[in-house]
Amino acid sequence: MTTPFVRGMRAADLDAVLAIQLACYGAGFVEDGALIARRLAAAPHTGWVVEHEGGVRAYLAGYPSVVGKLTPLHGEFEVAQQPESIYLHDLAVHPGASGLRLGPLLVRHAWAHALQAGWRQSTLVSVQSSVGFWERQGYAAALPDGPQQQARLATYPGESVYMIRRLG
Repeated sequence: MTTPFVRGMRAADLDAVLAIQLACYGAGFVEDGALIARRLAAAPHTGWVVEHEGGVRAYLAGYPSVVGKLTPLHGEFEVAQQPESIYLHDLAVHPGASGLRLGPLLVRHAWAHALQAGWRQSTLVSVQSSVGFWERQGYAAALPDGPQQQARLATYPGESVYMIRRLG
């Protein structure tokens, strides 16, 4: 059995990322390949995949951001000019790789990247009843900044919670 390893996401990974997304999400959450490619181009250093046993089994897409701001579902990444946080937009682990702790592995990798860049917080939107997972990673519910950001939060179907975690 090989050890899972994290590496930067590449354009060549998009088919695997889409397959994982389809295996994990309800139809309302699936985002198309062209959008994911644009996001990767906008934030090429804050997207990662986990390879395990010859294939991509999990991914995390994020970008440099500021606290209180979030990306609407199906929205473009708006990379901050003076970031203070890493926004984790999409974390997914293929169901066939559940139990390997690939999600926490990717999250910790993102935190290390953020700390190295001098960002002291991580933010995200919890969806699909994932609040408990994110709380176990040290995140807490917070309010987005103002009505525009709250409207962005409302683009996510079902229960969606903006969350923050201090790093370091």
